[in-house]
Amino acid sequence: MSAGVLFICLGNSCRSIMAEAMARQVFPGAVKIGSAGLSPLGYVIEETLQVLKEIGIITDGLWSKGFADVNLADFPVLVNLTAHSLDSHLPRNAPGRIISFPVADPFAGTVAMYREARDSIRRFVTEDLPPQLLSL
Repeated sequence: MSAGVLFICLGNSCRSIMAEAMARQVFPGAVKIGSAGLSPLGYVIEETLQVLKEIGIITDGLWSKGFADVNLADFPVLVNLTAHSLDSHLPRNAPGRIISFPVADPFAGTVAMYREARDSIRRFVTEDLPPQLLSL
């Protein structure tokens, strides 16, 4: 199985979208990167795009999606950015190792809350995630 990471949050409009966009910049073409929501909102929150653009992250092509929109077999690493268990949301035979990295949901919060979530996710993507991918 090739390297791939799927970032998961509740609505796929804030946290997992941020992680997807940052990981694509950190691992351009080397790793399949995606995101999904447990209950996708259907659009990306404007503050999410704003705080990504503030640090030079490309946001083109980002869209809110659920598990039905991705092939879980493409992602041997699943990163759960919520405090919720994924057990009841994933198929029983879902491939992939789950890494839990809960990040406070900034949805409907201040821009400062979106920045805090962004910075936490950025540290994870740049510092903690690479060793996890190397062990695939």
